[in-house]
Amino acid sequence: MSDSISDTFAVERLIQGFIAPVLPQGRPDQASIDVADHNARQWTSNVAGPLMPGSDAHRREMCRMFRETFNPYRPSVLEWPSLEPDALERIVSLPIWDIAVQTEGRARLNMAAYAATVNEPDVREALALNAWEESRHKEVLARMVAAYGIPLASEAPYPYPQDTEWAYLVTGYSECIDSFFAFGLFEVAQRSGLFPPELIDTFEPVMQEECRHILLFANWVAWQRAQLSWWQRIRFELKVAAVWAFLGWERMTLARTLDAEGNEHRHDNNFTVNGAQAVSSVEVSVRELMTLCLTESERRFAGYDHRLLRPETMPKLVRFALRFMRADKKN
Repeated sequence: MSDSISDTFAVERLIQGFIAPVLPQGRPDQASIDVADHNARQWTSNVAGPLMPGSDAHRREMCRMFRETFNPYRPSVLEWPSLEPDALERIVSLPIWDIAVQTEGRARLNMAAYAATVNEPDVREALALNAWEESRHKEVLARMVAAYGIPLASEAPYPYPQDTEWAYLVTGYSECIDSFFAFGLFEVAQRSGLFPPELIDTFEPVMQEECRHILLFANWVAWQRAQLSWWQRIRFELKVAAVWAFLGWERMTLARTLDAEGNEHRHDNNFTVNGAQAVSSVEVSVRELMTLCLTESERRFAGYDHRLLRPETMPKLVRFALRFMRADKKN
């Protein structure tokens, strides 16, 4: 058995061991789902005073937030509404499904692989749960494409990351970028009326779960920085800078992936930035979309304890860019 395969089996045992205590037994009833959905959006620590990044209190509370906002919805019981022919065609034609499914598969492995290296039990548990939730997102997508007959390329095996910290940083910062724009796109899709409200409602828990993921990541980064000596901190900051450079380059190119048969597929890495017209029948300007992304990001984070850090890079970059964009002309 190769080291990569044995490492993957070890990650599987880690995930199952840590998520078992928080998973509901049997099928949750609607009342339980409603309570969990509310709790997934609202959380305040009962610890008094500031939560200083790097402190034991900060570590405990960021992990407790993630554990206590867990939503027990099951993809197997999600109901996929019937779609009118034009809505179905629009869903099927979106150029995102292959890359979306594969992204969730890689995210699960990358997060779990890094979690296996973490010594702090509560942090390891939170990251393992995060990895399991990525796997659940993948199952949601798989069930949706099956329900609507969306063809997918066969998945090649996901390679075990050689540098687990790099893999986790790439995954975390990538989610911060994509989720920021996805929040706005999701609202554009909802306002457009092109998709039935039932379909929007089905995906809503997944969108809020992404908010929790990047909230955990932002606080983990701050906690991790505070744990490092000055020379370790320099190395970490250089790696973070390299991750941002890599992600910037990645989003300026088409993603190239191989399916299980070795055939190459190309995908748009930047759909969350330029996909507004695919989910709306009216023109959405760049300024309008950027403003909506900011508003939706703030709304989704509003229910969590304000002492927990929020992802800042994308909101700051967009606010800076908006200062140089002309206001939309009113008819």
